[in-house]
Amino acid sequence: SAPRPFPWEPAERAGGARRAAAPAPLAAMFADGTVPGADVESLWRSARSASCEAKSCQTGRISTVESAAQSHTSRDAGVQTDQSKDAVQDFQQEVQVDYTSLLSFLQRVEDAVIKELNKNWKSRAFDGFEVNWTDQNETVLCLHTLSYPEAQDQNLQVTSVSWNATGSVVACSYGRLEGGDWSTEKSYVCTWNLDRRGLNPQRPDLVVDVPSCVMGLSFHPSQPSLIAGGLFSGELVVWDTSRTEDPVVWRTGMTGDTHTDPVYQVTWLPDAKHRNRSRLLSASTDGKILVWREEQPGRLALAEGFALVAQQVPRSTQLKKFAWGEAAVGVTSLSFSHFDPHVFVVGVEGGYSLKCSTAAETPALRGAAGSIPLRAPAELAFAPHGGPVYSVSCSPFHRRVLGNAKSSCFLLPPSPRNLFLSCGTDGKVHLHSMLQTQPLISLQLSKKYLFCVRWSPVRPLVFAAASGEGNCNKYFWFTGDVHLFDFEKSSHKPALSLKQAMDERPVYCLEFNVKQSRLLAAGDATGAVRVWQLSSDFTEQGPREMNRLEQLASEITD
Repeated sequence: SAPRPFPWEPAERAGGARRAAAPAPLAAMFADGTVPGADVESLWRSARSASCEAKSCQTGRISTVESAAQSHTSRDAGVQTDQSKDAVQDFQQEVQVDYTSLLSFLQRVEDAVIKELNKNWKSRAFDGFEVNWTDQNETVLCLHTLSYPEAQDQNLQVTSVSWNATGSVVACSYGRLEGGDWSTEKSYVCTWNLDRRGLNPQRPDLVVDVPSCVMGLSFHPSQPSLIAGGLFSGELVVWDTSRTEDPVVWRTGMTGDTHTDPVYQVTWLPDAKHRNRSRLLSASTDGKILVWREEQPGRLALAEGFALVAQQVPRSTQLKKFAWGEAAVGVTSLSFSHFDPHVFVVGVEGGYSLKCSTAAETPALRGAAGSIPLRAPAELAFAPHGGPVYSVSCSPFHRRVLGNAKSSCFLLPPSPRNLFLSCGTDGKVHLHSMLQTQPLISLQLSKKYLFCVRWSPVRPLVFAAASGEGNCNKYFWFTGDVHLFDFEKSSHKPALSLKQAMDERPVYCLEFNVKQSRLLAAGDATGAVRVWQLSSDFTEQGPREMNRLEQLASEITD
């Protein structure tokens, strides 16, 4: 149809004539109005929807298929160029040897070579030298500070430490070494595996609850999980650390054979009758040294026993009797010779060190009741300390008997196998020979007690001592509680002193690690065990160190 004319234009009349219309008012020409919206359909969206499975902005489902990337067949191919046949023949060609001339040469030099080999075999130039494949340590470091918070809350002290047969586990016993009666106080035995990842110094790997204070501790020399302890009650107990439910394996119980005083020393001994078994030796301040054997079920039975009688120990008018018994016979420490299984040294409360033997046949003049008669083991009394002896340690070093190429044996000069160390409440360390009563050396280390002394297992001239104080003045030269001596450097003062405990608390025990010779464990009155890593100076033996120790002893003796 024709477009609609504007209002002000004349409308066509019938027959095509136009007529004029009256003009409309201005308000009628412009007026507000609302018209409906126009819908315009999107052709792009409808086309896009037609090609998608779902009406969304995500793409359609993607189908995947897994298949092996490897081929079913393989083939080896060399990357080297082929070797020529001529080169192979030249390489494989046998070397021509004049065996007649070689035999003649060996026959000519045979005597000279044997002579030099015998000379080298007899030489002592490299005595004691060992190849060290580990890294060098220039300083002594504290690797770990181990503790059991519950024992520290009870103000218990570390009374003994011990390393197991592998050298990776250290154990400590808790008790008290101060005055008082603690026979019924609960204590603990704790172990830490230093090789375990995630070691927590304040969370032992094993905690054994013990109804009485543990005064001495010793791991089995070849079975890493067995550990023996001597109790304040006089009882002896063996635990298996691999058993978490009930670790007690053997115990003496409280019988007529049991010690009547605290057991301060426990030592494993080989059983001569049963190769796969061991015996346990216990020493107590009741004067008895008892040897126990395994007995089923779970009991330790007395195998043999010894007693230190007053008649065998020299009297000293300078020593007083203590309240807990006869000071002259109470055994506080013990150490076996490394070369004679029958010989051992004991320290007693009377201040003496005594050379003893398990082969002694003399009956002990004691009226003590028991299932087995006791023997008197003391053979020789050494010059006393000014107070009770708290620790003894026999030398682990000796010479070898060698032979030359023609099987004729010869013996090297006398060895320091008869030497031992002792320390006591007079603050002195004595170096003794078992062949004479007077000490070779007497070192004044402290104004107070010395509780422990140990000979180094790898250095003949090195030993360690634990003291009851940690100060320094014009009379005493140390500044710590663990003292390391090296006679190669000085025979009068420590080579190094380590600060172990805070507030001048004493160090009661220490032990070298035989398997890992750089480690030294020390326990103190705060209830902590510190593991020290020794420097190379204290762990590497010099080529003539044995000679130096022999020379030192002979000079003093002369």
